[in-house]
Amino acid sequence: MASHVKTPRAYRSDRRVAQAARTRAAVVAAARDLFAGQGYAATTVAQVAARAGVAADTVYAAVGRKPELIRETLETAISGTDTAVAAEDRGYVRAIRAAPNAEDKIAIYAAAVAEIAPRTAPLHMALREAAAVDRACAGLAEELSERRAANMLLFAADLRATGSLRPDLSDDDVAAIVWSMNAAEYYLLLARRGWTAQRYGQFLADSWRRLLLSP
Repeated sequence: MASHVKTPRAYRSDRRVAQAARTRAAVVAAARDLFAGQGYAATTVAQVAARAGVAADTVYAAVGRKPELIRETLETAISGTDTAVAAEDRGYVRAIRAAPNAEDKIAIYAAAVAEIAPRTAPLHMALREAAAVDRACAGLAEELSERRAANMLLFAADLRATGSLRPDLSDDDVAAIVWSMNAAEYYLLLARRGWTAQRYGQFLADSWRRLLLSP
């Protein structure tokens, strides 16, 4: 009798969890569209709620206030999924580490940057706007920048292990070059000149091969 009761309870619990995940994903998608389209200051929680088809209290319960919203929109945009994924668990990072040579590693990463940049660049600009007036957003902007810099050091070390890097460049040099060129500002400047994301990715791959690898 006890086992007969547990099954529907588990089913109802799973259904609630799935519904909560769908609600959270809808809230994050709505916030992402609004932040990217009109910036941080102009976006309100009420607008996010209306676009997601939920109450404002649901936005707070599902994700949080505006600083938490923009963090979640960026984390999911980087991952390309409904939930944030740690860098080491992303498919392209695993592919880079498995690639046999520096040229392939660079090509994989450049293609990943080109895929991610159109999703994340407008959000980074919204965060930059917010950081000027909101302490929590300023902290988030610094955190994401430093995390990206740390990941670039890991990428530099991975390239170094292939034996193909220029000997006159330190890992810090390599990381700084890659860090600056995969920034949202860099992508948006080229996009403003009519460059597609694909062209941007090809440019990064070609430039990094020329700049970083031994002849």
